[in-house]
Formats: sequence, C-alpha cells, structure tokens
Amino acid sequence: MGPKSVKNGAKTPPKVRETIAFQGELGAFSQQAARRFFGREPELLPCERFEQAFAALRDGRATGAAIPIENTLHGSVHENYDHLLQFEVRIAAETQVRIVHNLIAPPGVPLKAVKQVYSHPVALNQCLRFLAEHPDLRREPFYDTAGSVKMLMETGRRDAAAIASSVAAETYGAKILKKSIEDDRANFTRFFLLRRPDWKTPPIEGPAKTSLAIAVKNSPGSLFRALAALALRDISLSKIESRPRRGSPWEYLFYLDLAGHPGEPKVAYALRHLEEMASMLRVLGSYPAAR
Repeated sequence: MGPKSVKNGAKTPPKVRETIAFQGELGAFSQQAARRFFGREPELLPCERFEQAFAALRDGRATGAAIPIENTLHGSVHENYDHLLQFEVRIAAETQVRIVHNLIAPPGVPLKAVKQVYSHPVALNQCLRFLAEHPDLRREPFYDTAGSVKMLMETGRRDAAAIASSVAAETYGAKILKKSIEDDRANFTRFFLLRRPDWKTPPIEGPAKTSLAIAVKNSPGSLFRALAALALRDISLSKIESRPRRGSPWEYLFYLDLAGHPGEPKVAYALRHLEEMASMLRVLGSYPAAR
C-alpha cells in the first residue's frame, strides 16, 4: 500500500529514521544533547573520535551529528572548529546542556572502598574541589566519561569509580555514589546539530544565529573593516574565535556567530560586504538561537 495522499493530491513524504552520530560511548553528554534536539532518544551511532562522527554524517551512515563546540569553563573545542571546514556539513541547530558530574561505581561498591577515579581529563579538572576533599582518591585519566563507567562495569572493579553523567549510570546499570560533584554549577556545553548540505530544514522562526568562517588579508585595519560591516548594520556579534589557517603558516581564520540569518536584508548585505573584503568566507549554517 502506497503513501497516503493529502487533499491536493501530493503524497505525504515518508518519515526519515534519524541516526545521530556523536563522539563517546552511550551515556555521554552528547547523548543528552541528542535528546534535547529531538525531544526523544533517536537512533544513536557512538564514535571513538570526533572525526569519525563527522565522517559518518558525510558518508550517509548518520542523518545528523551532535557535536560539542564550546564549554563555559573549558572554552572552545578547537578540533571541531577545524572539522567544520574540513567536512561538507551545515549547522542546523544548537542547544546547551548543563554538565552535571556524578561519582559512579558498580552496585554494592561503597565510597570508602574506592581508591581510583576514572574520567576524561576535562571532567577530572572540573571536580577538583571534591577530589581535594578526598585525597585518597587517585585520579586516572580515561578517553571518555561514559566510557569510564562502561569499563568499570565490564571489568567488575570493586575499588574504583568514575565521573560521568546520570545517563551513563542509567545506561550501564551503575550506582551514583555522589551527585553533582562539579566545582562550578554554571557549567554548560554548547552543542551543534550538524546535517549534510542537502538536508532540508524548516524555516527559522524567532531569533536566529548564523555561524561563518572568514579569512582577511594580513594588512592594517583589515579585521576592523570586516567587523565594521556588521557594526554599521547593527548586527550583534556573540562570538569571535581565531584559529590557525591550515597550509598557511601565521595566517588565521576567524569564526563568527552573529545574530540573524541571510534571509534578513541587513544580514544579506553584510555578508556580501564581507565577501568583497575577505580572502575566504564560508557560511557554516543558520539556525534557531538556543534559549
């Protein structure tokens, strides 16, 4: 039986089964971001490295990728800025995830039995106050927060714990020994939902952002003039990040997040003005601004 027809005779397009690639094991904070993007749990494709998540999207093994781009405490994920240019992808949405770190162990393991704590180095560094209060706990860097919980459950360790999300504890059947042990509660990570360039996205309603990468000539006032193209049109710039330009030693790219989208005349004019001044300009995506 074929697809149902609507009143005008057009066929209802079939629903696309979403598969979202992300870096890390099941239970990673990127999985929480995927839930926020879709309001549910999509099909997930865990990848060991960020590059593999981008490649899965490029090759069609995933319909999207949930990628962290910056953290309020740790700063930008520079590798992913580089991948945004290396791969033909487009930013379709953004969200913010509050990072809550928990001390997690296999069921039946009490805190007093724990001698080692495993987690990603960034997570360990975001829980220094708790670790200082428990000097007997030896820090052990691991490649992934959720992966550290998975490792403890697979190996059956009775003298170790991990620092990870509550979703990781839920996923692997582990127990939370201490909740919210991060030093700073204002710990958020911004995530992008990436799509292939040919993916059709709905029109943006409400406040929007546009992300772009730009390179300008290394001459006096070139960056000032580029930013003036935005300022003269009252376009707010929420982020600027410089990165070395690959293949061009001592030259730099600038990543910009600006308010608005190219469908707005003032943004369209600004982008045309920037293109006249830039040696390279690439719009990475326009998307609804996260609230």
